[in-house]
Amino acid sequence: MNPRNNHRLILFPHPFQGHMNSMIQLGRILHAQGFSITIIHTNFNAPDPSSHPHFAFRSIPDGIDQSKASTLGIGNLLALLDVQCAVPFEECLREMVSSQGGDAAPIACLISDSLFSFTCSVAQSLKVHALVMRTGGAAYLYVATILPVLKEKGYIPVLGSRSEEAVKEFPPLLVKDIPAGLDPQKPEAIFRILDNLIAVIKDSSGVIINTFEELEHSDLESLREVLSVPFFPIGPSHKFCVTSPSSSSQAEDRNCISWLDKQLPKSVIYVSFGSLAATSEAEMLEIALGLADSEQPFLWVVRSGSVCDPEWLEKSPSHFLKALEGRGKIVKWAPQKEVLAHPAVGAFWTHSGWNSTLESISEGVPMLCMPRFADQGVNARYVSDVWRIGVHLNGGLERENIARAIKRMLAEREGEEIRERALVLKEKASVSVRQGGPSYQALDALVSHILSFK
Repeated sequence: MNPRNNHRLILFPHPFQGHMNSMIQLGRILHAQGFSITIIHTNFNAPDPSSHPHFAFRSIPDGIDQSKASTLGIGNLLALLDVQCAVPFEECLREMVSSQGGDAAPIACLISDSLFSFTCSVAQSLKVHALVMRTGGAAYLYVATILPVLKEKGYIPVLGSRSEEAVKEFPPLLVKDIPAGLDPQKPEAIFRILDNLIAVIKDSSGVIINTFEELEHSDLESLREVLSVPFFPIGPSHKFCVTSPSSSSQAEDRNCISWLDKQLPKSVIYVSFGSLAATSEAEMLEIALGLADSEQPFLWVVRSGSVCDPEWLEKSPSHFLKALEGRGKIVKWAPQKEVLAHPAVGAFWTHSGWNSTLESISEGVPMLCMPRFADQGVNARYVSDVWRIGVHLNGGLERENIARAIKRMLAEREGEEIRERALVLKEKASVSVRQGGPSYQALDALVSHILSFK
């Protein structure tokens, strides 16, 4: 750890779990570089201060009823948080700025999640430098910068008849990969979010992004040119703090690790669709029967509240229950980074969220991609067509397609070839965070950038 540098950083994470985890990781990284860390957070999905004793925490009201949040929909919840957090955040930051002095380290800058549209303007009004953290990848962010072109060319709204067409302006994307929110016919909400995201980045003093140069060099260069702000790709950020405690808001079931210990190397399909996506009862049935028909061991995360019927398991066909008893395990949440690093895991069936994608890349685990919304279509397309370290679940969420895809990944030569490419990318990710590596150098540049603020 570097000696204390007598500078304090104010971090403001978005409360969605993937965003919160990334910002907490960033706080640990920068604390190890000598900065004092204060986290301003919403009451909604608040972090546990006892898990992070080296940080100071300040909560702000957000007006969100936690019990009703899941009924709002992701787009509405994003918009509501952006509106209702603006004034409390400004009041909190103003009070912190006005109380500087004495023994407290001076505020060097604010680092906020890029999904908040108001943070940079508030910071600037208080004469505080502002950086933003982008928890997604560079490719998706670049797609956000060219959305006006995609609209002009008629790709948006995404129509079913054109969904399989190639986007000529951005190979290898297909029309269905374009971020169009939860309702492809009504993309206005996601456009507003992405327009605000681009605006707040342009208004910032720089962007911290959880990717690495060897993975997304071309898109990073395009972003630097288009947005004209410094970019600091410090990913995979979780590899800078491998001994840190989990920052998950969900209770992790560690029994799955001892279960994995009993499985053959590279034999298990790990199934997890993230902290936000919901799954219908019909989809659960197809997933269950597909896993059973694959004849491969499986570890399946079924998050509390992600299925409408809490008794879905008891109602499952005996064919699946027999497979579950013999070669499967279901948990409500798993220590994902540890699971992906386990030698028994041979593939990851994922929703293609960025954190999950980068964690899988970091461990050399091939991916079976089932994107749902937001950046997931772009991430999945890069996995399958650019990096070639996974495949899409083609043909729909049906048991035959599922079983076929899992066998393709775990029991056929194609899966071995995908794994070989994934292991090459794993090594590049590992090299990036070692001393002298590109992400290590980007972190050094970030620290120097922050210390240059006057």
